[in-house]
Amino acid sequence: MIVTTTENIAGHRTVQTLGQCFGVVVRSRGLGGNIMAGLRTIVGGEIHEYTQLLEEARRHALDRLVQNATAMGANAVLMMRYDSAEIGNTMSEIVAYGTAAVIEPIP
Repeated sequence: MIVTTTENIAGHRTVQTLGQCFGVVVRSRGLGGNIMAGLRTIVGGEIHEYTQLLEEARRHALDRLVQNATAMGANAVLMMRYDSAEIGNTMSEIVAYGTAAVIEPIP
């Protein structure tokens, strides 16, 4: 599965556009991670607990996006983007989205 942030893929043409596809993940840090992150805000700097949480959530959202596109019959996702939001003060939502498409090499 080719996943790209561009509209076109060099050396390929889009044969069919299948529509929107998404991968959504909502994650919450455990109590221990929240306590450590809270202590780090006193000192300042990067909060590694939340960085790790968001990196894992992005990978998981991308995996779900690929699963969704595959189920639609796609072999590529074009114009892929990430979006994020906070739910309450304890959860983060990460969405990977794009256009599911069928591509083929240009002879």
